[in-house]
Amino acid sequence: MKDLSNENVIHVKKDGIQYLQFRKLLEYKDKITHCYTLKDFDLKNKSKDSNDYKKICKELNINNENIIHPKQTHTNIVKVVNENNTSSDFIEVDGLITNQKNKILSLVFADCTSLFLYDPTKDVIGNIHSGWKGTVQKIGKIAIQKMQTEYNCNPQDIICCIGPTIRKCHFEVEDDVKDIFMKSFNDESIIQKTEIKDGKQKYHIDAVKANVNMLKKCGLKKENIIDSGICTVCNNDLLHSYRTEKDKAGRNAAIIGLV
Repeated sequence: MKDLSNENVIHVKKDGIQYLQFRKLLEYKDKITHCYTLKDFDLKNKSKDSNDYKKICKELNINNENIIHPKQTHTNIVKVVNENNTSSDFIEVDGLITNQKNKILSLVFADCTSLFLYDPTKDVIGNIHSGWKGTVQKIGKIAIQKMQTEYNCNPQDIICCIGPTIRKCHFEVEDDVKDIFMKSFNDESIIQKTEIKDGKQKYHIDAVKANVNMLKKCGLKKENIIDSGICTVCNNDLLHSYRTEKDKAGRNAAIIGLV
């Protein structure tokens, strides 16, 4: 069976359940729990009471009733989750941060970039959905700034783990999207000019590198930015991918909670 484990990620296969975990975050398993679900789960439009959520929560030894899952719409909006919040409080929200131990943050993905955030000094977590629209709107930067203002986090203490996502090898765009990335980041190193198809110039975008460079500018240490290195398109046999499956695509979930 194919294994996605690498120097940064462990591919867990247990009792018919598969998911990914970051080696770095497992160093703090007495303080946080987390996972990135694979294709044997489909969390698209699923409630916290669905069998899929119940199954993965049981595996992680957490209560599915504590899940906070926002309605994601490719915004750059990041909200704080407080003790009395429920999922219905977060409409058109693509990032959550909290210091509450009874809240499990869950966001879903099918090629978009997931950012797991953790400050072990302040015990604050974040879960960010950074699709290409969120990336050019710099939702990752907004999340870091919100952790600073709301919880007095020091960026040098914050760990960011980057989940599976569409990589440069498959993120092909035309001039319109290329121009948006250039306007936002002014960084030619994230854009590779490729071939002309049907009379249109094509480009490959490295959205992960754009996020990494942005996080460094926010003050995160290089060693605290951990990339899974996994492409959702290349591994569509194990991961949901919108670019590959279009409207038939399910959703992978990034889940993180304080314990």
